Amino acid sequence: MASDFTAEQLSGQLTAHILLADDEPRLLNMLAHLLREAGYQVTEAQGGKEACDLVLKQAFDLALLDLRMPEIDGFDTMAHIARVQPDCGVVVVSGESSFSAVSRALRHGALDYLRKPYDPDELLTTVARVLKKRSLLRAHEQIQQRLEKSEALHRYIVNNSPDIVFMLDADGRFCFINRKVEGLLGYDPSELCGEHFRHLIDDRDFAWDKYSLADPHISADNPKTLELRLKARGGRRATRHFEVTAFPIDPQSWPHADDAQTNLSSKSARYYGTARDVTERKEAAEFINYQAYHDLLTRLPNRTLFQDRLDLAITHARRDGTRLAVMFLDLDRFKVINDTLGHGMGDRLLQAVAHRLEQCLRKGDTLSRFGGDEFTLLLPSIHDEEDVRGIARKLIDAMRAPFQLGDHEVFVGISIGISIYPDVGSSIAQLIQSADIAMYHVKASGKDGYRFYKADMSIDATSRLQMERDLRLALKRNELKVFYQPQVCSKSNQIVGFEALVRWQHPKRGLLYPGEFLPLAEETRLISQLSERVLDQAFQDAGRWIRGGHPDLRLAVNLSPVQVEHPRFVETLLEKVKTHDFPTRNLEIEITENAIMSDLDQISEKLRELAATGIRIAIDDFGTGYSSLNYLHKLPIHTLKVDQSFVKAIRSGEDGACIVNAIVAMAHGLKLEIIAEGVETGEQLSYLRRLGCHQVQGFYYGPARPPAKITRSLGDTRTRAEAI
Repeated sequence: MASDFTAEQLSGQLTAHILLADDEPRLLNMLAHLLREAGYQVTEAQGGKEACDLVLKQAFDLALLDLRMPEIDGFDTMAHIARVQPDCGVVVVSGESSFSAVSRALRHGALDYLRKPYDPDELLTTVARVLKKRSLLRAHEQIQQRLEKSEALHRYIVNNSPDIVFMLDADGRFCFINRKVEGLLGYDPSELCGEHFRHLIDDRDFAWDKYSLADPHISADNPKTLELRLKARGGRRATRHFEVTAFPIDPQSWPHADDAQTNLSSKSARYYGTARDVTERKEAAEFINYQAYHDLLTRLPNRTLFQDRLDLAITHARRDGTRLAVMFLDLDRFKVINDTLGHGMGDRLLQAVAHRLEQCLRKGDTLSRFGGDEFTLLLPSIHDEEDVRGIARKLIDAMRAPFQLGDHEVFVGISIGISIYPDVGSSIAQLIQSADIAMYHVKASGKDGYRFYKADMSIDATSRLQMERDLRLALKRNELKVFYQPQVCSKSNQIVGFEALVRWQHPKRGLLYPGEFLPLAEETRLISQLSERVLDQAFQDAGRWIRGGHPDLRLAVNLSPVQVEHPRFVETLLEKVKTHDFPTRNLEIEITENAIMSDLDQISEKLRELAATGIRIAIDDFGTGYSSLNYLHKLPIHTLKVDQSFVKAIRSGEDGACIVNAIVAMAHGLKLEIIAEGVETGEQLSYLRRLGCHQVQGFYYGPARPPAKITRSLGDTRTRAEAI
């Protein structure tokens, strides 16, 4: 582990000159103030063009850039900086959050990527880390250059050498050592003369004397060079690392008489050498090596180190005929906490989880952070599955207690998949993949538990792959159909609109409902293509009904978080509306609370743009997510849709009815329309009418139907729900 910076290095880091480039003056001034308060020298640029001009005139240690800037955007600015000042690091601070933008920025040389709105502490930490890393690398390069230039060692003693220069007699005792030893290790040269060289060597490197002086092959042309730890006098200083080079000399070339001024003893010098302090280089190399094999957030081994240790454990288990276990651990509810409280709190939670998990381990076990909120655990030398069960239960129990994050008390669970060597395979990939598959079976069955991998789990995984292939073919073969469920006025019983619902006419499995394939579509990113097909068909059908004598008929369509988060979401949707000549006042888009809260500021802006065109906004499955008044009054929301799970609970004395009462009352207070989903009985309908729920939909009025049946059923603008 690397030691802290010297005072000189820290001073250089705090006085670093930072260039800020953003086309939003308010954000630019806030960021500049934050960095100046932290002690940095800051120069501001109003956009990419001014930043490029400044780079030609001044030298900067670091540049913080926005991506969306007029004239010259962030990518071109990065390229300009790379050409003009290649030593200037770049960190992107942008509201652009798409994967392609992040990936492109990193490929252009960005050292980190922060999304607006940024957390001030996270930003300052990132800036300090980037500057520190670059300073370490520069220090490492400087030390390396120094070592390379110093390979030709002096043949004879130089009193003013920057290194410790010494001579040894035939027995290995010092007969000369220069005064550099006093500055580095605290010894007076006179007290070392006559002492054996072992007196300075750290106990961990004590075996050195078995090699160098007894080696018959060393000579002036073939010196012995080793890296050793040398002890400081009296423990007043820390042990330091030295590169020691020693080789024999001709006894005739060195005087035998004592010389007090040069600390010579009366014995003949037979060996001479130098000891160069390489502590900084060693620590820099160790730090870089640590970064390569550890997760810097949790200080746990990373994926690379875990796989190395697993490979070694498999080798030992194969040789000794023993067994080992691999666990794949995934946190439950982490994303909700991360999205709600922010990434800074999410990082603190990961650190706390890692610390708590480590307390459950045996000596010799290896816990690693595999990525995101996923961890892997290697358990070598197990006797049977009961050993593993005990550890799995211990890990799950350790997560039961709440985590305190500032003023927030949060709970997370953990899902664990387990594979056993050699039962499920003998390779690293097989063991990790099998544990991963078992973990997903835990997730599917309710989370917060553990399962051992079994062969039939791979069959399920294969089925998912087949399902994905079928879904891709379905998009090509137009097997996806759009059905429509009426939305009915609870007072007049008249149909006011239809919700478009996708169905899949599978060639072998028949008609599939959304719950059977939409999660897979989201996971595989096929949801965008699927949603485009649904929108095209829905606009065609509903547009035909509107133009056919139902001008007030409303079309409600569900949009996935993937669509809403896309940078061109607004443009894409409006282009489709224009292509189909669909009236915006007849369109209502339904999005979930979680989709909104994933990036409240960005989503808010998009929804305002859509609302300005006349499109209505509805919150789907309201009550199952954040249900926060904070965003309800900020956004142009027109409708709340009560989740069907609450409607189903409308019976005497059930909690679900109380939740419905609260949601309807809140909607009335905010002057929002309210639609209750999943209405199946007359009792539910009557209850909702008494509450003042504006509209309802559900099987009480029949299931969703294909467009042909809707067309036949629509008579006139006063069509009543019983006709469907």
